[in-house]
Amino acid sequence: MNSKQVIRTYVAIASLYTLSASVIWGVNTLFLLDAGLDIFGVFLANAVFTAAMVIFEVPTGVVADTRGRRISFLLSTIVLCLGTLGYVGVSLVGGGLFWFCVMSVILGIGFTFYSGAVEAWLVDALKATQFEGEFEQVFARAGMITSGLMLIGTVGGGVLGSIDLAIPYVVRAFLLAVVTGWAYLYMHDIGYTPRAMTFAAIPREMRKLARESFAYGWQKQPVRLIMLVTFVQGLYGIWGFYATQPYFLDLLGQPDAIWVSGVVTALASFLGIVGNWLVARFLTRFRHRTTILIAASALLTAATIGVGLANSFWLAVPLFLLGTLATSIFLPVKQSYLHQIIPSAQRATVLSFDSMLSSAGGVVGQTGLGYLSREQGIASGFIVGGAATVLAIPILLRLRGLSEPADTIKFAQEPPPVVPEPVLAEDGSTII
Repeated sequence: MNSKQVIRTYVAIASLYTLSASVIWGVNTLFLLDAGLDIFGVFLANAVFTAAMVIFEVPTGVVADTRGRRISFLLSTIVLCLGTLGYVGVSLVGGGLFWFCVMSVILGIGFTFYSGAVEAWLVDALKATQFEGEFEQVFARAGMITSGLMLIGTVGGGVLGSIDLAIPYVVRAFLLAVVTGWAYLYMHDIGYTPRAMTFAAIPREMRKLARESFAYGWQKQPVRLIMLVTFVQGLYGIWGFYATQPYFLDLLGQPDAIWVSGVVTALASFLGIVGNWLVARFLTRFRHRTTILIAASALLTAATIGVGLANSFWLAVPLFLLGTLATSIFLPVKQSYLHQIIPSAQRATVLSFDSMLSSAGGVVGQTGLGYLSREQGIASGFIVGGAATVLAIPILLRLRGLSEPADTIKFAQEPPPVVPEPVLAEDGSTII
C-alpha cells in the first residue's frame, strides 16, 4: 500500500464513520427531551457519556497501542452500534434517566476505542510509506469530505426525525455496521506491529501506558499546553453543540420545527468544509501554527458570547456558525502540531490522553452549563461557556513563546488536493 492508498483508506473510513455519527447530531437533544428528560437531565446524560470517555480512554488506549489500531477501530464501531440501538430501546420502554445514562456509558466506551486510534494509524502508515508533505493537507482535505457527508447526514437526520425521532438512530446503527465491514476488509496496520497481550497483562500495560502518556505528554511542556487548551475548549464544546437545538427553535418561536435543527447542523458542516479549505490557504501565508491557533481561538470566544447575547434567531445562528468556522480551522492545525511532537510508539496513548482531557472538560461543562441552563436559561450558558474559552488564549501565547520547531510551517506552497477515489457505495467529535 502506498501513501495515496493509505490516504484514500483513511478518508473512506473517517467519512463513513462521520456520516453514521452525524445522522443523530441534529436531533439528539430533541430526542432525549421527547423521551421525557428535562434540559438538565439531557446534559446530565451527555455528561455521563463524556465521563465514561474520561474513565475508559487509557484502558482502550492499551488496545490501540498493543493489539493494534485496526482492532481498536472495529471494537469502536461494534460497541457504538449496540449503544445506539440501546438508546432506541430505552426510549421505547420509557426507561428514564438512569438507563439513558447506562447507554451513554456504552457509547462513551465506543468512542474511546476510536479516539486516537485512526489518526495514529494514518500517521504511522504515511511515515512507513515515505509520505512527503505536511499532515495538515491530509487532515484538512479529509475534513472537507467528512464535513460534506456530515451535511448530508445532519439534514437527512433532521428530515427523518420529523417523521419519528427514533429513525435516525436506527439508520445510524445500520451505517455503523457498514463501516465495520469496510474497515475489516481494507484497514490493516502499516508501520506499526501489534503486540500480543493477555488479559492478565492488561493492568500492567495500563500502568505502563499511563506512565508513558505522562512522560511523553503531560511532562513535555508544549504537549501539556496543548492539552490544557483542549480541556478549556472542552468546557464549552459538546454542551454548545447540543444546546443550540432547543435554543434556536425557541428563538425562532417554532419548537416543533425539528428540520430546522438538521439544517443548522448541516450549515455548520458546510462551514467545516470552508474552514478546512482555509487551512490549506493559511499554511501558505503564515509562518507559525500558533498564529492560526490564537486567531481561531479568539474568534470562537467572541462568537460564542455573541450567541448568548443575541435575542434573535437570525443573529444567533450566524454567530454560532462563525464559531464553528473557527473550530474547523483550529482543529487540523492543532492535530498537526501535536503529531509532530509525540513519538510513534506512544502516539495513540497520548492522543487518547488529549481526548480524555477534552472529555473531562465536557463533563464539567455539560453538568455546570446544563444546570445553569435550567436555572437561568440557555443563553446564560453560552455567555459563561464562551467566557471560559478565553482562557485558551494566554495558554496559546505561552506555547508561541516556546518557539518549538513544530510551530514553524515548512509548507511553502499550496498543497495539491487529495482526491479520494470512489469507495464502497460511496469521518470527529467525540459526540454521542
